[in-house]
Amino acid sequence: MLAALRSADLSPSDWLTPGDLALVLRSAYDPAVAGALERHGAVGRDLATAGPVAVTECWGSLRSDSAHHCVLWISEWPRSLVFPGFLAPLLLSSGIRRTFSLLYTPMRTDRAARDIRKKKTEYISDAAQRQKIGQIEDAQQTAEYQDVLQQEADLTAGHGVLRATGFVTVSATDPDELERAVAAIEQAAIQASCETRRLWGQQAQGFAVAALPLGRVV
Repeated sequence: MLAALRSADLSPSDWLTPGDLALVLRSAYDPAVAGALERHGAVGRDLATAGPVAVTECWGSLRSDSAHHCVLWISEWPRSLVFPGFLAPLLLSSGIRRTFSLLYTPMRTDRAARDIRKKKTEYISDAAQRQKIGQIEDAQQTAEYQDVLQQEADLTAGHGVLRATGFVTVSATDPDELERAVAAIEQAAIQASCETRRLWGQQAQGFAVAALPLGRVV
């Protein structure tokens, strides 16, 4: 895994030890003690006590120990070419505690080819319908179709296809502050050409995937 990451020009950090993992878990559920635990290296590094004391899941949020959390799913990524730092508004806005998780899931070649064919057919059908009623193709529709053709060419050349899934976990000390922070993150996502949706009724499951380094599948 390390060799594969380095060959992709990525610089992985060291693997988390059991003590490091315990510290991350404890800090995620109880952010109020995160600073104290980091200052005292030997404290809070037992996996047996790393979990929360109490958790309450609501329809649109999650409460654990000293914080309220809300998990947002990035349901729409940019549909046109963007610069490499397009997520800066979402990741770098100050005054908000958040955790951003990006999961890549390899897709089987046959399934990826089927999905590409479906998208290609939809674009061709839509283009024919627009031509029939006299509508003109715009730049965004052309770019989306060219992207599908590029994916098809890459798949034919032997490259794999990855499904990207993004989550943002927002944390605050009280419900009112949480709602203000969520609204700010949603606005920042729009500035980054993304759309976010709150994981209604799935906050506990979403928190385990988005805020904890456990490698959970979606």
